[in-house]
Amino acid sequence: MNGPAPWQPSASLPTLRLRAQALRRVREFFDARGVLEVDTPALVRHAVTDRHIQSAGVQLPGHHAPLYLATSPEYAMKRLLAAGSGDIYQLAHVFRGAEASRLHNAEFMLVEWYRCGCSMAALMSEVAELAGALLAPTGAPGIEYLRYTDAFARFLGLDPLAAPEAQLRDAALAQGLDARLAVACSRDELLDWFMAVLIGPRLGHGTLCFVHHYPAEQAALARLDPHDARLALRFELYHRGIELANGFEELADSGELRARFERDRQQRTAAGLPAPPIDEALLAALDAGLPAVSGVALGFDRLLMLQMGAAHIHAVLPFPLARA
Repeated sequence: MNGPAPWQPSASLPTLRLRAQALRRVREFFDARGVLEVDTPALVRHAVTDRHIQSAGVQLPGHHAPLYLATSPEYAMKRLLAAGSGDIYQLAHVFRGAEASRLHNAEFMLVEWYRCGCSMAALMSEVAELAGALLAPTGAPGIEYLRYTDAFARFLGLDPLAAPEAQLRDAALAQGLDARLAVACSRDELLDWFMAVLIGPRLGHGTLCFVHHYPAEQAALARLDPHDARLALRFELYHRGIELANGFEELADSGELRARFERDRQQRTAAGLPAPPIDEALLAALDAGLPAVSGVALGFDRLLMLQMGAAHIHAVLPFPLARA
């Protein structure tokens, strides 16, 4: 027999017990720190504008307005923060279209949390604590902090802030990017390709590697560095070449966030993708007053893969999409 029968879970029963233990450890971690567990909807009224993420639409009988499966609990959790929730976390099932690989399943779990009055540096330290606790069966790794610009200098000999777009394109061609794609890529897309294909897989071998201070153009929902507006207070965590987490000191300016959403929509239109309306409830929450807060989303399934030494995300899921 080459594997479980189609009706059976793809993860073994011992793996499912380890998964349950890891979920319990996450809750114990936040309970010990007085962080409130919340539970926000998986079915939402707005698709995301991020050009890299495809929201899955849902047709629900009796409801004529468009509905979507949540790609992240972020917007709802920020509305709770604006309502005065204080520090919060969530173990959330989320959904992404157009993603399938050994590291991707259309439905997966995020550990997402927000800490009021917390800096990016302090949040990275807490992420390292939780990730280290979950990876402890294989030995808690050391920690490395690497600025985004230093990562590019170390592995590519490039300055991602100063290099002309033509230089980035030539470097991508030299590293094997298809010529047609290279011509079509924007500067941001070239930087994304370098990070995803050439830099990320080389990070975190023996350490938890935090890449931080991303270019302002890649801020997503992070605020800009008050000491250098070319940079955003954003970080990602890598371990054994796998991206595990994405975090920010959160942008609280609704006007700036609206402008970023509009840029996203323009980029989606230019790429021939749907450009969904902006989530006005999120912007209204920011107008009401988002506290100074840092937040992060950590891929629970990927972390469990690394804990167990699994090669494929299906090994840690009870029923991936093909078996759901």
